[in-house]
Amino acid sequence: MATLISLIPDVNVLLALAPEELAEVVLRLAHEQRQNGVVHLQSITSHIYGNPGVTEGYPQNRRKDAELALAEAWNWLWIQGLLIPEPGTGGNHGWMRVSRRAQSLLADNTFKTYARSVGFPKALLHPFIAEEVWLDIVRGDLETAVFKSFRAVEIAVREAGHFSDTDIGTALTRKAFDKMTGPLSDQQQPEAEREALAHLFAGAIGSYKNPHSHRTVTINDPMEAQEMVILASHLLRIVESRKKPTA
Repeated sequence: MATLISLIPDVNVLLALAPEELAEVVLRLAHEQRQNGVVHLQSITSHIYGNPGVTEGYPQNRRKDAELALAEAWNWLWIQGLLIPEPGTGGNHGWMRVSRRAQSLLADNTFKTYARSVGFPKALLHPFIAEEVWLDIVRGDLETAVFKSFRAVEIAVREAGHFSDTDIGTALTRKAFDKMTGPLSDQQQPEAEREALAHLFAGAIGSYKNPHSHRTVTINDPMEAQEMVILASHLLRIVESRKKPTA
């Protein structure tokens, strides 16, 4: 059975890890050391002191720091619902169960992807897409998150420019931001910038929305998906700023 010391021999490495990074090691240890389905934080922190005659623990002057780091990781797992209190008096005394989601993450080896996803700040997203898209990111449904984001951009452009439902895709965005006649083009800006913005919108819709409409597109990297939906949020803010006030 693995121990904390065998997985992270250097206490300096342990202390350098963020709670969500250390949490994966803590969760694996918790899963392995369950007794009757439950585990206690002390089962993990006891590793700090080593096993007399078998393995050395961490240096004595760093043990309190290591305990705090483990407690932070444990608390992160609890907040994320990956460790849940044992029902009844056991939970009141710190006994926890490994949740079904946690077991799935361990079995599929997808913990790192999940941790990166839940760490994505919802505040970076435009309010029009924030709730749905953020949840898709957290669930790991990256393709859906990206498609919804750029579909929202297309809808926003159509509504702000007062186009019909038959105006779609890159043709729509090029008309909306046409450097001379586009209703969403800012004629106060230099011509080159107006043209570049039309290319930006058309390129974004053509690259990130249209492919998802016509075929199955796979996105494996949550960071890549997060960057895409942030771009969509930026485009939505531009559209919002170009809306003409209604009479």
